[in-house]
Amino acid sequence: MRDERAYATVVAFFATALYLALVVGAFGLISLATDSDVIGDPKIGPLVGPTMVVAASLMLLVFLIVLGTRVPGDKQSVSPGAAFGVGIACYAVFITAGGIAGSIGDPGDPLHYFLFALSQLIGWPAITAGLAAFAVTLIYQLVLVGRFRQRGRPRWPWEHDDEE
Repeated sequence: MRDERAYATVVAFFATALYLALVVGAFGLISLATDSDVIGDPKIGPLVGPTMVVAASLMLLVFLIVLGTRVPGDKQSVSPGAAFGVGIACYAVFITAGGIAGSIGDPGDPLHYFLFALSQLIGWPAITAGLAAFAVTLIYQLVLVGRFRQRGRPRWPWEHDDEE
């Protein structure tokens, strides 16, 4: 059981790195395709965008570790509902972190950052952050299910016993 938890935790860290790569790449492509900045408000500052991505990534990491370590290896399954919930949570944390980080950086006008967070609700960056979290969670679950059902290291066809 301990090896299963360690494996799930390590894979969760790699899945979070995949999420970061997907989000950064998607933001670049969206920015090029729409000919606009990911964070269009120049008053927000340069650190709010990275703070939003880091907060969503940390939320994803926590959820993946919980999903992977709470369920025993032989009972792991792919759950689109759980993946959807993780995507919604990362979407919400992405938006909330932007509003909070902006208001902490400039406490003089908190309404501006509340309105910024509201404007992110239908923005492509927030939707992309949620969709990427959904996809990465599904991939994570597939990796865990495949690993735990396989029981051990991968084997070449000639390594299998004929009795199986």
